[in-house]
Amino acid sequence: MRNLVTGGAGFIGSHLCRSLLEQGEEVFCLDNLSSGQILNVESLSSFANFTFIEADVVEPIELEVDRIYNLACPASPPFYQADPIQTSKTSVLGAINVLELARRTGARVLQASTSEVYGDPLEHPQSETYWGNVNPIGVRSCYDEGKRMAESLFFDYCRQFKVDIKVIRIFNTYGPNMRPDDGRVVSNFITQALQNRPITIYGDGSQTRSFCYVDDLVAGIFAAMNCPADLTGPFNLGNPNEFTVLELAQLITAQIQSNSELKFIELPLDDPKQRRPDIHLATDLLGWKPSTTLKDGLPPTTTYFSNLTS
Repeated sequence: MRNLVTGGAGFIGSHLCRSLLEQGEEVFCLDNLSSGQILNVESLSSFANFTFIEADVVEPIELEVDRIYNLACPASPPFYQADPIQTSKTSVLGAINVLELARRTGARVLQASTSEVYGDPLEHPQSETYWGNVNPIGVRSCYDEGKRMAESLFFDYCRQFKVDIKVIRIFNTYGPNMRPDDGRVVSNFITQALQNRPITIYGDGSQTRSFCYVDDLVAGIFAAMNCPADLTGPFNLGNPNEFTVLELAQLITAQIQSNSELKFIELPLDDPKQRRPDIHLATDLLGWKPSTTLKDGLPPTTTYFSNLTS
């Protein structure tokens, strides 16, 4: 198979590229390196079937491929809010470009959507039938609404042009290859704890998140991509075990044996209070569920960050 992974130098994309290569697949990794890192894919050059393409998904793509994984888009608030118009373009024009490529080549195409389509949810846990509670004009809307529009485009291309699509909604994911300056809660807490700096907790830390280890997520991506054609999704992919942000901070500081103190700061605008996936569809239809606990997934993640700073 000839696989295109857009956003392939990013955190999740780089793990996906490696897994495909280890299966003997051919991989074209396309990334403009706005938030992805060449560091994440440097070691992949040892695979003869790996090609890195520095390009932007907002531009038309001219390749011959069998499978397309569309992961292109900054996913952390500091990065996607830094250039919100470009974020919207990446989600919308990027979706159009990969869909047009799929339409031309007959490739199956997977859209990496997000739990952010549920906004600050009024339903808990969140199932795929929930339409969400998103502020369409807020500071997060470039990402939230961009991903919602991408999903709309995928299903319209499926209905109108019979494009073979899969849509997944990714919940909080962590693991090696995250950026230290990613700005999301796991990377923030680990880097602060390693440096014995104050752990900055938004609000009172009672807001909840569910944390999925990256290897489990990649297995879920493959399960979605390889399922029967009539199963388009969307599928929630995440770990349903729920933790408060305060619990996460305490777990990380204890594991690292850090002297960091907890520092409570104002909650960002439109920050979701609860986030937990209902994964019954993925379990029942894809045969997928995560197997890595937060306790088991944090050590290799902290080791990765520790090695970056050593």
